[in-house]
Amino acid sequence: MRETVDTENETKTMDSKETPGSENKKSYCKLNTVTSERSQCSPGLSILKKAILLQCIVYISLPVILCLFPWILGHVVFSHWLRFPYLVALTSPAELSLNHTLNFYLIPEEGISLGVWHTVPDSQWEKAQGAGPEWYSETLGDGSPVIIYLHGNVGSRAINHRVELVKILSAAGYHVLSLDYRGYGDSSGEPSEVGMTSDALYLYQWVKTRSRTSQVCLWGHSLGTGVATNAAVKIQEQAMELARERARHLRNITQADLEPSYAVDGVILEAPYTNMEEEVASHPLSMMYHYLPGFESVLHHVMQSNNMVFANDENLKTLTTRILFLHAEDDNVVPFYMGQKLYQIALQARRQLDAEYQVFMVSYSESLGYSHNYIYLDPNLASVVGRFLQSKNNNIDRPIVR
Repeated sequence: MRETVDTENETKTMDSKETPGSENKKSYCKLNTVTSERSQCSPGLSILKKAILLQCIVYISLPVILCLFPWILGHVVFSHWLRFPYLVALTSPAELSLNHTLNFYLIPEEGISLGVWHTVPDSQWEKAQGAGPEWYSETLGDGSPVIIYLHGNVGSRAINHRVELVKILSAAGYHVLSLDYRGYGDSSGEPSEVGMTSDALYLYQWVKTRSRTSQVCLWGHSLGTGVATNAAVKIQEQAMELARERARHLRNITQADLEPSYAVDGVILEAPYTNMEEEVASHPLSMMYHYLPGFESVLHHVMQSNNMVFANDENLKTLTTRILFLHAEDDNVVPFYMGQKLYQIALQARRQLDAEYQVFMVSYSESLGYSHNYIYLDPNLASVVGRFLQSKNNNIDRPIVR
């Protein structure tokens, strides 16, 4: 009995004692467990680190790429390679319900062909059926105002909002000439600020030789506002020089007598920007780089490399003609404040020049949802344009909100 008890006690004692090295074995097991847990978490952390590193590389690489290849930004700004809408025959505007429209081409210089639509007023719809280029050319001198429409980037003269605007203006009794700059639509060549301005000037001069006493106005939308003010200033400079030449051979002639002869009849700016560099800088993608040291210098270098300025703000300081601004508060491409800034510049210039031309702005409430491309939906647009074209010295010094 005693032997049995002693045996049991001995067994318990031996069980309670740790064998040499057992503590080290437990520590090793615990270390292995912790290392295993960390190794299970490390793949996720590694992927996250790689993703952050990749984002940093892309973020820094973009300005470097633009410095090395500045033409990339030029292609993005012009976006002429996006030839929307596809599968539309630009030679057949009647397919877009513009069945009183002539498609024709102008050759401003060797190797450049410009596609143009001439839409006559709705009142001449019946006479237009089957009419040829000579008839259309003759109608430009019938006394109805002529509007040269200079569209924005992307696509051609056949994009829906452009076609719808042409229909509204035609219904209001205006001739509309829709131009595809070089490189756009079915026009040949590559776009540039100098080239696009030259295209607008060529079309304007072509119209003026046929319009007799009809008003000829420039309507620019978005990118086209820069083309419109560039062309208007050039026309003004050329005409002023001719006027000075004429004045040298005449007596008793004043500057006021010459003014009407050297100003475009009117300029309409829809969704205008101040200048292209500021417009690019205001883009959401560019805003991401505003905190990157030296980014403004990089952007300026890239814009200069592209010879791209489109300085509406500077052009309006010297332009002496009636100007109508149209801008929507919810414009998501060209910020509304740019239109307001240009309006103030134009007013200030008019006061400094002591001129009597009209400066008129219509802004559209955000609730209307017109954004960047849909101001043509304004049911009163035709009457706004009509009052503008009929005005002489009736200046309006405060914007109208619709």
